[in-house]
Amino acid sequence: MGTYSKVITRRSFIRKTAIGGAVFSSATRGIANAVDRRRRYVIVGTGSRCRIFQNAIEQHYREDAVLVGLCDANPGRLHRAAAKSVALGLDAPETALPDGFEKLLKRTRATHVIVTTVDSTHDEYIVRSLESGCDVVTEKPMTTTASKVMRIQEAVTRTGGNVRVTFNYRYMPARSQVKELLMAGKIGDVLSVNFQWLLNTHHGADYFRRWHGEKKYSGGLMVHKATHHFDLVNWWLGANPVSVFAVGKREFYTPAMAKRLGLKRYHERCLTCPEASSCSFRLDLKARPRLKSLYLDHEHHDGYHRDRCVFHPRIDIEDTMNVIVNYDTKATLNYTLNAFNSWEGYRIAFNGTKGRLEHANEENIYVSGTDDVQGATKRSGLKLRLIPLRGAAIDIEAREGEGGHGGGDRAMLDELFLAEPRHDPLGRASDARGGAASVLVGAAANECIRTGMPVQLDDLAPGWNRPEHLPMPNRSYPLTMP
Repeated sequence: MGTYSKVITRRSFIRKTAIGGAVFSSATRGIANAVDRRRRYVIVGTGSRCRIFQNAIEQHYREDAVLVGLCDANPGRLHRAAAKSVALGLDAPETALPDGFEKLLKRTRATHVIVTTVDSTHDEYIVRSLESGCDVVTEKPMTTTASKVMRIQEAVTRTGGNVRVTFNYRYMPARSQVKELLMAGKIGDVLSVNFQWLLNTHHGADYFRRWHGEKKYSGGLMVHKATHHFDLVNWWLGANPVSVFAVGKREFYTPAMAKRLGLKRYHERCLTCPEASSCSFRLDLKARPRLKSLYLDHEHHDGYHRDRCVFHPRIDIEDTMNVIVNYDTKATLNYTLNAFNSWEGYRIAFNGTKGRLEHANEENIYVSGTDDVQGATKRSGLKLRLIPLRGAAIDIEAREGEGGHGGGDRAMLDELFLAEPRHDPLGRASDARGGAASVLVGAAANECIRTGMPVQLDDLAPGWNRPEHLPMPNRSYPLTMP
């Protein structure tokens, strides 16, 4: 596969697509004069997750960042992403297919790479970027297996580069509020955590029709989805995971369930399904303009179908999972994930030496790649309660935010792209060590499900580099009699 030979310039793009009158504004010209002080970004992977970062750089953070390049294996989506820049009156970023990645970085004088590819390829682009002298921002999960975690951490040590993992869940106001309460010792030191995460049959089902439904690409929901959740607990507790035991099964998204629901059988995809009118899991790509332009219009380039049947036997990920994690602070986590529930969101409870902290969040319906707001909280769906030992429960007004992931996206993007972000006393930024701590829990859970045996993380990834945490209440703190 050769480099995408027709490097798209703004002039050639206007000529090709007849976008006329797109001229630099005075504000844009001023930015262009100061280009040398801006960070120079290349995004690799132009699917649905590219959007948040491209929009951020080109619309909200123009004074501090500039998008200079795009890379993707699908030339149609590559051209589509470049067209967005031109529509804003900007020069189209230079483009390349994967085997021209290093040349693209050199040609554009990139300083940073944003990785939004299929999960199983994150390590490839992270390491190639570090070896090219660029720092990296990567979507979660950082990678999918223990061996790839070790490859990334070795590259960080060898090159001296930096990897940021975009755990936007940490930045949601209510979740930050939970961290503040735990850091302040409101329930003393945490001894155990009960965490239940539910995916509904809109968002949850969507993982089974995409590439996420095969572990070789996503690591399964224990890695792709639960990475967010394991990272939250690691960060909330200020602790590192030590051992994992897990069980899991796929019992809902199966060929047998298709028949139980009244279908004759599973099919290849929704677009050609002869029973589409009888299936409420149908995804109509033609009826969703953004999904159509992202995937259906460009599937002839790579053969990727965004609307695979959720009951297809190719699927090898679980839809029901239970995990127990032991931490170096001796705290324990009891975690469950269910992907076919009637509502979406989570309930979590922290049990401490001074009491209990309960937090719940119910989210709106969301399908990836649409115009729905991901992680948006339902009205009255956000709750926070503190229950002292032998005391009356106290309902705390949970902080709310606007936008993606309950307001977490914008706070995270500020920290990523502003030249001088505000100091964060909660330590929400995560690097390759935090990325590793979350991935290794999921990878260990996958190994447990495969073998039926508990896993020590040090056996799975000998010598892995652990994250440092802010001070938290621990077993040495004095307590008062309840």
